[in-house]
Amino acid sequence: MEFLIVTGVSGSGKSTAINVLEDIGYYCIDNMPPELISKFAQICNGMNDNIRKVAFVVDIRGGDFFLKLNDTVNELKTENAELKILFLDSSDDCIVRRYKETRRKHPLDEVSYGNIRKAIATERELLSTVRAICDYYIDTSLLSVAQFKDRMYSIFLENKDDFIHIDVMSFGFKFGTLSDADLVFDVRCLPNPFYVPELKQKTGLQAEVSSYVMKFEESQQLFEKLKDLIDFLISLYIKEGKSQIVIAFGCTGGKHRSVTFAEKLGKHLMNNGNKVRISHRDIEKQ
Repeated sequence: MEFLIVTGVSGSGKSTAINVLEDIGYYCIDNMPPELISKFAQICNGMNDNIRKVAFVVDIRGGDFFLKLNDTVNELKTENAELKILFLDSSDDCIVRRYKETRRKHPLDEVSYGNIRKAIATERELLSTVRAICDYYIDTSLLSVAQFKDRMYSIFLENKDDFIHIDVMSFGFKFGTLSDADLVFDVRCLPNPFYVPELKQKTGLQAEVSSYVMKFEESQQLFEKLKDLIDFLISLYIKEGKSQIVIAFGCTGGKHRSVTFAEKLGKHLMNNGNKVRISHRDIEKQ
């Protein structure tokens, strides 16, 4: 029996996450009081193979019930339950914009006297403990709905405990960094294909661009050093029991150098037998 607690900042995408989990076979319960999770787990364990994966959305909407979440997590782990925590986050500005678009009230609207930013700050403080112990973390600030769903599928579809899942991503610094990345490497130090007229409108997915990026000695040396470092770090992450790692490469626009390095590293990690997903956040942006 696998149990997943979905929590995080209000407005960060928990509804979308639970829809994805339902699509891939999770039995999902929204706004579950933490104290009832253990009892529900006992019921599920007595149902043979009828229910194998359960996801609970637990967040600040539960009021005082939410404060019991840490006790519930400790209780389940003491009982050796298969328990993971997914924490969803987003920037303050993004959350404010989403609430304005939907015209909904924040769960802490009354205690913050209608000040949405104060409500967000209070919520972050209440969530800080569970944020520190989460197994999976996704920042949805700069992700489209489709990209967010892809991240969910890549983590939870065919997820295996003895396998670390690795996301290798590219992005453009001009569009903002990836705050949920474990490792971020800036490759803006390398020669930029953007200034080569015949390469400007192409991307690192095309051989002409990747060949240009990697033809320089500094590019080759940098990749070899990063490859050795990342291989070493992954072995430590696996030893530590980490379930997910996000590795990001950034260049100016997220089309050429970062894409080349993400593709090259992703293929290297796949050849080593790792479960890898390669994605390019800003490759279509102008």
